[in-house]
Amino acid sequence: MVRAMTAALLAWRDDHDVAAVVVRSTSEKALCAGGDIRFFHDAGRATPQGGSALLEDFFTEEYALNHLIHCYPKPYIALMDGVVMGGGMGIAQGGPRCAVRIVTNRTKMAMPEVNIGLFPDVGGSHFLSRAPGSLGVYLGLTGLTIGAADALYVGLADHYVPDTELAALSDLIGSTSGGGLREAVATFARPLRAGAGDSPLLAHRALIERHFGHASVPDIMASLRDDDDPFARQALGAMEQRSPLMMCVTLELLKRGARLGVADCLRMERTVVRRTFEHGEVLEGVRALVIDKDNAPRWNPPALADVTDAMVAQLFEPAWPDHAHPLRHL
Repeated sequence: MVRAMTAALLAWRDDHDVAAVVVRSTSEKALCAGGDIRFFHDAGRATPQGGSALLEDFFTEEYALNHLIHCYPKPYIALMDGVVMGGGMGIAQGGPRCAVRIVTNRTKMAMPEVNIGLFPDVGGSHFLSRAPGSLGVYLGLTGLTIGAADALYVGLADHYVPDTELAALSDLIGSTSGGGLREAVATFARPLRAGAGDSPLLAHRALIERHFGHASVPDIMASLRDDDDPFARQALGAMEQRSPLMMCVTLELLKRGARLGVADCLRMERTVVRRTFEHGEVLEGVRALVIDKDNAPRWNPPALADVTDAMVAQLFEPAWPDHAHPLRHL
């Protein structure tokens, strides 16, 4: 799928007969629920230290596709109808110049990678780190799901269109020239936005800032433990199930990503994903979730108190010299 999308986007980029690109799903359930994590497990277990050539190619090509989408020169309209998680976010979060990100009443959005011993990749270090205040940290560390109103509030979507209006939107897109397409979609969606409802994240923004504005994961969790608000308890409960190491890596990733452009964010993520498979945390996370389905991952280290700064730093250590980095050409 990554290769097919890349080939199409490269062919259409310079084709004067193509005015815009629309990305949608063949299913009402999801735009894209993420990568094939069973493949991650099988390929990673096939060779020592998770160093499968298939994995190497997959992540290099996926992140290159994310960059191509972010920098696409034509209107790129992502219909984020249904589940949009992980890799689905990577093909939906285009750059601000040409991306048109549409959510619906069925949208269920998340970056839940810490739940499988990974981190929010596919450009997550870029788009989550640019969310207002501590909202990106909240989403990255908890991996919890949000709906349309929250996606709009956080800045991960541009417009709301209910599923009942998607056919009309499709007709509009098909009958509008490329030059006026973005404004036409905005005009169509503007009166529909109120239908998205109120944002729970907006309602709990002060609480999120109070807790997730701390500088470390242990401080964030300690702060949450002192709060009896149900929203805080939910966040804490989610984090208590996540990989301690990868929560700390995620926080460091977002701090670094806030200072980097999208190409450097993807290069950083490519390094960290290589190191993460070498470590094996993601293989254990996938085992517990989808292979054995015992939902009892044996995280390494098992407790947050055992995570050191050196462990986190090791996952950011360059895996290649700059001139040999697989994404050096971005």
